[in-house]
Amino acid sequence: MSMVKLDMNSLEFKKELEKTVRFTDKVVTQFGWEYNPQADINEAIQLGLARNKILYNKRFCPCFMVDEIDGKPQSSDNRVCPCTPAIEHEIPEDGVCHCQIFCSPEFAANRRKELNMEEIIYTRKRELSQEECRLLLQRKELDSNDLIALLDARGDRLTDFYLIDVREKNEDNNKYIKGTDKFMPTSTIFNDIADESIHKDNHIILYSHDTQRAQYCAQMLNDLGYKNISILQHGITAFGGEIQ
Repeated sequence: MSMVKLDMNSLEFKKELEKTVRFTDKVVTQFGWEYNPQADINEAIQLGLARNKILYNKRFCPCFMVDEIDGKPQSSDNRVCPCTPAIEHEIPEDGVCHCQIFCSPEFAANRRKELNMEEIIYTRKRELSQEECRLLLQRKELDSNDLIALLDARGDRLTDFYLIDVREKNEDNNKYIKGTDKFMPTSTIFNDIADESIHKDNHIILYSHDTQRAQYCAQMLNDLGYKNISILQHGITAFGGEIQ
């Protein structure tokens, strides 16, 4: 179907948006869900639902295309809010619906912790707690600020992990991230990890010059049974902390 523009400042749209907000409030209450702690996500979805209600007389999920079939508007998987996949699978299994507006209380609580943690990391107003370190180490990819915060916390014995440089020996290894524990070149990492007393439950952070090679090494270690692995996004070249 062709895209139709609506005047979001029109009285019609504002009234429909008010109705849509009341509708999503009722959905949250009915199913015992919570809104996503990120208000901007909820607002964007509510705008999309209001738009679809005006255009198609149904609150189709705005994350899915609406097509005309036999002269009637239809959404992929009949995604009408609150959609069946969210009720039956997404929220029970993943904690959050595809559009991200509705989530379980547990998901919402963890997301609030993550948002608070991200504020701490970027403002550096205090160190991470042990729980915040645990949440951060669950991420598969860490940025420079994440790693700096984790290294600071490890220095105060609030967390523990191995930081491993996977660059080859002929690269610029005379410069490395301060706090690096091991040097395991990609070409020999299989043998190197076997020679080290690193338990498969330990947290490991890998870095190289770039993201791709660290991802490759992470996959190799995953295949060996190491599951708690993170990589440094964009490698040492993007790291803003101390270099030795």
